Amino acid sequence: MSRSARQTGRATVGPGRTLFDERPSEAAPADAPARHGTEAAMTAILIYGATGYTGTLLAEHARTQGLRPVLAGRDPDKLRPLAARLGLDWRAAPLDDPGRLRAMLTGIAAVIHAAGPFSKTAQPMAEACIAAGAHYVDITGEIDVLESLAARDADAKAAGIVLLPAAGFDVVPSDCLAAHVANRLPGATHLRISIGGFGGFSRGTARTMVEGIAWGTRVRRDGRIVELPSPPRGSADFGRGARRTVGLGWGDVSSAWYSTRVPNIAVYFEAFPAMAAAAGLPSGLRRIIAGPTVQRLINRGIDRLPPGPSETARATARSTFLAEAWDGSGNRAASRMETPEGYTLTVLTALETARRVASGAVPAGFQTPVTAFGPDFILGFPNVVRTDL
Repeated sequence: MSRSARQTGRATVGPGRTLFDERPSEAAPADAPARHGTEAAMTAILIYGATGYTGTLLAEHARTQGLRPVLAGRDPDKLRPLAARLGLDWRAAPLDDPGRLRAMLTGIAAVIHAAGPFSKTAQPMAEACIAAGAHYVDITGEIDVLESLAARDADAKAAGIVLLPAAGFDVVPSDCLAAHVANRLPGATHLRISIGGFGGFSRGTARTMVEGIAWGTRVRRDGRIVELPSPPRGSADFGRGARRTVGLGWGDVSSAWYSTRVPNIAVYFEAFPAMAAAAGLPSGLRRIIAGPTVQRLINRGIDRLPPGPSETARATARSTFLAEAWDGSGNRAASRMETPEGYTLTVLTALETARRVASGAVPAGFQTPVTAFGPDFILGFPNVVRTDL
């Protein structure tokens, strides 16, 4: 960026051509935390999707910690008031303009990509990160996104960057617990992860889940991802007696393979009514729901929902994970873990992941939370309790 462009707050290429919208923050509010050493490191981190539900939580929490990430997204009119309120810089560029997106990453060490659905947004952001030499972190839970980024491992290594998806509630706690259980049972051949307890969903998560209905239930069999003809049913004890569960295709079907190399992996969720009903839809109906016309109608309804769980719900809800592993002789190992509510945990894990990645502490290439930080990474966050059963 030229000196004159930086002074006017706009990046340009050639006379008068705007490459991306950029504005320095207004004066920080009087009650904003004072700057300190770690704040400087966070100025090299950009949160894309900062005006969404989770992105805003990430930005707000970073600011309470005295950190200064750059806020980013598609719409400058939405970014401007958020950045002014938090006293942070902002940049705007659309995902469908590769040149502007790459330029937006100038001077950025790592991106926290929080703009879903990631099936549509991850690829252009990852491409921009590879081209710009910026590390990529996201909060997806989508199998196909994880697999597509794993396929870019060589490209990421050549660019000297890290591709680390699923750095939030999906899949940090479950990935760490799965690896812990697999370590307790060397030679495990089967892994089952069960997840219970929810404090609600954001609009973005709801859209992702509706979009994923078309895929049905996917699991890993002998190292390959396959779709089951119908969702399996089961039960899990989350610490308060057996609860009904239903199999769903979740990010761990991808990530746990890279973290553990256990060849058979399935993920189950506590079967609250709406989830059980959606998972049990016939394949033909699921394909219709996944079509563009029905998706538009559903998304209009989602737009009328609250942005996400309330502050009270986030503060009081808890989530529980159960990981079970078996070997060829029938031996079993199991561990249970309780964590804060999903969005609360996402904010903590994604920011810490980005901080470590930006510092150069993670080898270049595709990484999962476990391959980057080990199975005990999750224990470094408050109110996380792991119990071996």
